[in-house]
Amino acid sequence: MKTKQFLYLFLFSALVSCKNGTPKKSIETAEPQFTKEAELFFVKSEGDTLEMHFDIELAKTEFEQTTGLMYRKSMKANRGMLFIYENERPRGGFYMKNTYISLDLIYIDAEQKIVDFKQNTEPFNENPVPSSAPAQYVLEVNAGTVAKLGLKIGDKVVFKGV
Repeated sequence: MKTKQFLYLFLFSALVSCKNGTPKKSIETAEPQFTKEAELFFVKSEGDTLEMHFDIELAKTEFEQTTGLMYRKSMKANRGMLFIYENERPRGGFYMKNTYISLDLIYIDAEQKIVDFKQNTEPFNENPVPSSAPAQYVLEVNAGTVAKLGLKIGDKVVFKGV
């Protein structure tokens, strides 16, 4: 009987101490820093190379592709992240979870032609942002870049250092 009373007393004190315990501390992590791994240029379908080039990070591993640009609070206008896949197929796994900045997603086929793009994605939105055509590469750049550069389906991309 005493054991039962002791057990109840122990459980009660444990519950009370948890309720009045120290507040939980949040863990702060440093914002990921940009690392230039390659350069990218756009070539209009008429053959003109756009003057603006992009310094890009590469997302090749599963972890890099899952994380993408999450937790970044900003990105310079001439930067982006290029997702590199082993094959060309429809890409449906992109979303904006934990992504603070609005992005343009540019879907690129194996021949380095733009096959689709999604503009002005909504930060933190977890709905999928799929491609409407098969793609082997996906480029994430700041929202408004597609419109600013006047990119069109069929324009080409040139990678240096990939």
